[in-house]
Amino acid sequence: MKTNRSQPRRISRRTFLSTAAAAVAFPTIIPASALGANGRPAPSERITMGIVGWGMQGPSNTRGFLVEKDCQVVAACDVHKGRLQAAVDTINRHYGNKDCKAYTDFREMFARKDIDAVMLAVPDNWHGIMSVEAARQGKDIYGEKPLARTIAEQQAIVRAVRQYGRIWQTGSWQRSERHFRYACEIVRNGLIGKIQRVEVGLPAGHHDFAGTLKAFQEKMARIPGAPRNPAEVVPGTPAWEAAVSDPPPELDWDMWLGPSQMEPYIEVRAHMNWRWNYNVGGGQLLDWIGHHCDIAHWGLGNDDQIGPLEIEGVGEFPPAKAIWNTCTRYRLTARYPGGIEVVIAGGHEDIRSGTKWIGTDGWVWVNRGNAFESSNPEWNERRSLPDDLRKVKLYESPGHFRNFLDCVKSRKPTITPVEVAHRSAIPGHLGLIALLLGRKIRWDPNKEIILGDPQASRLLSRELRAPWRLT
Repeated sequence: MKTNRSQPRRISRRTFLSTAAAAVAFPTIIPASALGANGRPAPSERITMGIVGWGMQGPSNTRGFLVEKDCQVVAACDVHKGRLQAAVDTINRHYGNKDCKAYTDFREMFARKDIDAVMLAVPDNWHGIMSVEAARQGKDIYGEKPLARTIAEQQAIVRAVRQYGRIWQTGSWQRSERHFRYACEIVRNGLIGKIQRVEVGLPAGHHDFAGTLKAFQEKMARIPGAPRNPAEVVPGTPAWEAAVSDPPPELDWDMWLGPSQMEPYIEVRAHMNWRWNYNVGGGQLLDWIGHHCDIAHWGLGNDDQIGPLEIEGVGEFPPAKAIWNTCTRYRLTARYPGGIEVVIAGGHEDIRSGTKWIGTDGWVWVNRGNAFESSNPEWNERRSLPDDLRKVKLYESPGHFRNFLDCVKSRKPTITPVEVAHRSAIPGHLGLIALLLGRKIRWDPNKEIILGDPQASRLLSRELRAPWRLT
């Protein structure tokens, strides 16, 4: 489905009658799929999509689009041939055909003029380059959080989406859940008074998403004195040498690393465990900031412009060059305009997982699994405000994937547009800089610059490995 269509040619009555007569004389057999059988729109009315990434989030997102009848997934891309084949097989099996085309280079997919939108589920190091290229090629984009690996890369995405007039949806799907909206509407309608403090509880530590830790530990067990925790294995040790291996032949390791600095292949930090390696990801802090901090901002309002004025904190890190090197436990305190204090923590029992707003007249806490609590017992039994209290009504989404498709058609903003995704991730990026440098960071949310700290300012971006660059 093309969103910018030219006006149809005017057809004269004589041309219409002659064409109609020919159609009667020579009837054409049209496939049921072309007519939109089984409730599916005709192909010309479907949104065509390409998907990039078949690791942890990619399969789930793709299935979310496959069930939408006005969406057709026509292409898949991954740099791991086995995962790519699994993606293609899943898509073709769903449609009962063999139409899905496989790609190992996203640029070839993005160059196709018959693809309207793309879904990107790739490591953080790829968010900036892929998103900018997709926008440049005229694709609408469903991208994952955090928006990008650095604030500078996020700014590039925002500029590209605006410049090329694209629709953007972030995978911050909690906004499409009713109870999260309910909690934010309580806050936005002033029912707990003036907000004084917000608590954002995120996960801590590391998790073996790739399922490769057991094999790693078995290998370490054969080395005298070797640690079993990847966060304790550093270069120049027998344990490190044992962990390093050649990439599997089906994986293009150079392309997988892309703009990140070249490093040896270590199975336990590849694929879904890239999160625990700062060369590629951002640890639990950056992996989750686009969820619970996003909800915190939604409740505070002005979520496409909001930002901290300063942030500081403490964190616990493995050795900088360890296999897993991201922060394992952290606590950040940010000061927002109006004197609001926002605490972001992982691994601290006094900060519950989820988001809690504390005001002068009460408090509200919300989390996944329909979890909701407040200082008002009446609110705890509801999941929506009565109309007389609901003066501020927040964006209602019919579902995160459905919302994206609807907005591709209408050209209206999604529930998590690019500006919101950018602002939601900024506290995480600034917080990580504060943790790494061990000092307070002052931020101008209007100019989007760090104040009075050249060293910290340099950490707003990272050098991209040649030949990759943001254009």
